[in-house]
Amino acid sequence: MEWVVVFGAGGHAQVLIDILELMGIYKIAGIYDDHPELVGKFIYGYPILGMIGASTVIRQGIIGIGDNDQRASIAKRINEKMPNFEFISAVHPSAIIGKNVTIGPGVAVMAGSVVNPNTRLDAHSVVNTMSSVDHDCHLAPFSSIAPGAHLGGNVRLGERSFIGMGATVIHNIHIGSDTVVGAGATVVSNLPSQVIAYGTPAKVTRRREVREKYL
Repeated sequence: MEWVVVFGAGGHAQVLIDILELMGIYKIAGIYDDHPELVGKFIYGYPILGMIGASTVIRQGIIGIGDNDQRASIAKRINEKMPNFEFISAVHPSAIIGKNVTIGPGVAVMAGSVVNPNTRLDAHSVVNTMSSVDHDCHLAPFSSIAPGAHLGGNVRLGERSFIGMGATVIHNIHIGSDTVVGAGATVVSNLPSQVIAYGTPAKVTRRREVREKYL
């Protein structure tokens, strides 16, 4: 079993800790978090060791930050401070992974999710609880789909874009980068970059600035 660390101490990180324990191939050395008041405390028995980006002898781990923009920012900080750091993926044992699926570094695939054949999950993307990604999809780096969201076949989701809880994207749809699709939406046509869209059918409501909060 290899030693790893988790970056972040919130709810998303705690889900990843659970997955890593169930995978049974890693041992968690501790947690790094940007809240100094947490240093020295424990989560599920694992110590909070210091601020994110602090030096660590452990050179493997995963970012437990649910917000796509923050996850991208943290990854950049870690790569700058520790250029040889290796990001691992976390795949829940109950997830169904089809043939020829590519899972990049730092990817999280949560409980009960389905990823069908020939799909590519790029670095630090997230497939959340009970969601599904059909065949031949591509999730770009730092993108994510929320619990209960569903992507049809051949969907392209751009960098840092987010599909909200319970939303559905029909097949052959392309969604640009830094776009947010609201909870429960039904996406039936392509969406450009940097917009917010919701409703059934989903319609663009306004432009979204890069790194604008959405969770």
